[in-house]
Amino acid sequence: MATKAAIVNGEVRQPPVKRQETNPVSKIFGSVVGQWKEFTRFLSDVRAEMRKVVAPSRKEVQSTTTVVIIAVFIFGVFFFVVDTIFQYGLHALLGRLGGF
Repeated sequence: MATKAAIVNGEVRQPPVKRQETNPVSKIFGSVVGQWKEFTRFLSDVRAEMRKVVAPSRKEVQSTTTVVIIAVFIFGVFFFVVDTIFQYGLHALLGRLGGF
């Protein structure tokens, strides 16, 4: 035991800290437990996010489907026109160069 004078002067020695030896089994077990905690935290986060998801109404699905079908048709016509123009231009170019 330290005396009061030693405590006041800051001469108190702390007992040496005993380091706990880690063996391979405890390292593996600690790793598995840590991974399990991370996995369960991930699942709880997924559950929390899934509670925020709202399914679209029938009207919303119909309107977005209509937009997609119209957009596909417009892009199809656009690419047909562009392909036709390139085909005509390439045919004319190769005809002038003597390819056809």
